[in-house]
Amino acid sequence: MTQNFINNHAIQQNTSDNYSNKRVGILGGGTAGATIAIRLAALGLETYLFEKKSSLIDGPPMCHLHAGGNLYREIPDEDCVALLEQCIDILRIYPYTIDVRPTVFAVPTRDGGLPADLLPRLDILTDAYRDLIAKDANNKVLGEPENYYQLYSHKQLLELSERKKVAVPRSVDEWMIPVAKYLDLNKVKFPLIVVQEYGWNIFRLAASAQLALANYNHAHVFTNTQIKQVMPVDCENCSNADHHVTKWRIDYQQAGSPENESIEVDYLVNACGFRTGVIDDMVGVKVTRMVEFKSSYITHWDDAGGQMPEIIVYGSRGTPEGMAQLTPYPDGYFQIHGMSKAITLFNDGLVASNKSSAQPKLPKQYVHYIEDGWDKAPLQARSQQAIEYIAEFVPTFHSARTIGNALYGGQQIPGQDDTLRVADVSLYSNIRYARAENVKASSTLIAADQIVDELAELGLVDKETDVNLSRYNHEWSYLKNNDSASINEVARLLAEERGFPVAMAGVNHSICEAMSKEFPAVKI
Repeated sequence: MTQNFINNHAIQQNTSDNYSNKRVGILGGGTAGATIAIRLAALGLETYLFEKKSSLIDGPPMCHLHAGGNLYREIPDEDCVALLEQCIDILRIYPYTIDVRPTVFAVPTRDGGLPADLLPRLDILTDAYRDLIAKDANNKVLGEPENYYQLYSHKQLLELSERKKVAVPRSVDEWMIPVAKYLDLNKVKFPLIVVQEYGWNIFRLAASAQLALANYNHAHVFTNTQIKQVMPVDCENCSNADHHVTKWRIDYQQAGSPENESIEVDYLVNACGFRTGVIDDMVGVKVTRMVEFKSSYITHWDDAGGQMPEIIVYGSRGTPEGMAQLTPYPDGYFQIHGMSKAITLFNDGLVASNKSSAQPKLPKQYVHYIEDGWDKAPLQARSQQAIEYIAEFVPTFHSARTIGNALYGGQQIPGQDDTLRVADVSLYSNIRYARAENVKASSTLIAADQIVDELAELGLVDKETDVNLSRYNHEWSYLKNNDSASINEVARLLAEERGFPVAMAGVNHSICEAMSKEFPAVKI
């Protein structure tokens, strides 16, 4: 159903044919694989994207852009600046994927930290955002720099709690009215911090990517397709450690087909997410990595009564008092993270590779969840625990109910540091192979850029003569043929097909219209 809609709305782009005799194979159609495919197809490379599932970008949970990494107190300031830059970049390629609303950060009274501890970082990020706008005015996608963050005292919250909620918030004060009414102000320290970190909608992201690829002549998308093997075709000194590969053969099988098919490519990209190690083993690359199974839970809360910001209450990851995160969607639906091992994390959910294989082995139960869906009883139990966890800080959230679904999956983590949040790609020039290592989806465009540079170094694209190599020179031409309405329609179909409330894919147009008047760079 979704694919029929996409096919009917596809308008092929007049991309360059300079490289139409060069082929790149991309294994995995998550955010990384899809974004890399868009980038390369826009250049005119014959781009073959293979995805096991029936649609693209159907993976681990996402909630907001992490525009500055304020969610993570433990990572360095320079990583936070990198996250800010990446989020701005990714928002420019996928402008219709955001939920326009601020994010509220609160330090609970039980926590050893103070809100003031976060202010130096916020000032660094404000300055970095201002500098990025000075370099390119189109980078102003998160509002005005001076509004990047704001502070709210206990007194201000008490005053706001007496005001009536507003159906279409047009100021940060109006967004904060429901926070003042619902958040237990006795359990948090002041000031509260409000940051212009917008929501990021996985359904509209998937829709954007699928519509984009349908619009490029050189993009060939194979969904419902299993990779059986990858093998070097043209290999020099293959028995030596410094061997060179100039072509790869991809053997694959499409659903419903009894036969394997094959294609040869000039460059191979491994974007298999938490399964990247499977391809590394086929290729013969040794690498250390971890995989973590994580889940967030979908609930419905009738008492919300309108628009709310996202609310994040800090906590130490993995402890019984880990971070609590309440992410709003239209029509009273909420996504919940609780960064404890009783809710979002799992006692045996973090696994590492070993000397015999680059692929960490998740317990069979979690592989079953990823491939077949959650078992009803444990999903219900964890969802209810998530509700109770949030209700500690938002007492009336006790009335929320579970809906029997979750956003979950395996998250890859390169290396041995499970706090790593900034990573992009590893390149193996001698064998024409790249592995996307995105811990956060916002870094995928950086990975795509590095692969383009690598292709230029290998002579597969001409860096000296092709002005389109710059990511913004072609202005992401697919956006000229797709708008919020078409992307929203595909997103709603995807949500329904994946078993989620259709409202979770929707856009509150009244909110977006109000915000876009204040921030013209925001797309609706």
